[in-house]
Amino acid sequence: HKKCHYAQSLEWANVKNDWKNEIILVRDEKGKIKASLSLLIRKLPYINSSIMYAPRGPVCDIDDEKSFKELIQKADELAKYKSFMFKMDPDILASNTDFKEMAKKYGFKVENKVKDVNTLLQPRFVFRLDLKGKTEEEVFNAFHSKTRYNIRLATKKGVTLREGTRDNLQEFQEILETTGERDGFYIRKKEYFEKLYDSFDKEHIKLVFADYNEKPIA
Repeated sequence: HKKCHYAQSLEWANVKNDWKNEIILVRDEKGKIKASLSLLIRKLPYINSSIMYAPRGPVCDIDDEKSFKELIQKADELAKYKSFMFKMDPDILASNTDFKEMAKKYGFKVENKVKDVNTLLQPRFVFRLDLKGKTEEEVFNAFHSKTRYNIRLATKKGVTLREGTRDNLQEFQEILETTGERDGFYIRKKEYFEKLYDSFDKEHIKLVFADYNEKPIA
């Protein structure tokens, strides 16, 4: 589905195995799945309640209000978990006001402006580079001239790329910790990335290093 997302996959639910996972499906008259929602549910300490979270969900035709309504109704039926909040950060364009209005119709509060980015579970904005049907030259020529210059310069200076394996996660962790300390953001432990690497098929996850003088720099 064009709205599929790694955070809505069973693999991601396995990474987040400290959360309970529930899968909600909506089928058409022929029994074919036309909408789905992977919910992560976590019981909160000290109170008899939980939160439900659908990272980058739902997976469906975003304009299909009937399916969206049915997904939300089925989510409401999970009241056995005594959830006080249902959070969702759907994969939609920031300009999609129709979806936002539909979400409001079914009880969601839409946050158009975020005062504290530390409250976000997913990045507020993401960008995608569509590689389908394009040659390497076509992708390269579409970059900004400064980007093309920097790539050529790095190649000229001897920066090379290599694909790593699970055994290289320590190198990755060290670079990440250096970057996190410099830029002031939270870094997870290596065990988290080992779980991440082990959960996904290797066609779907790659560890790539940029090396200079035989040392990883990115």
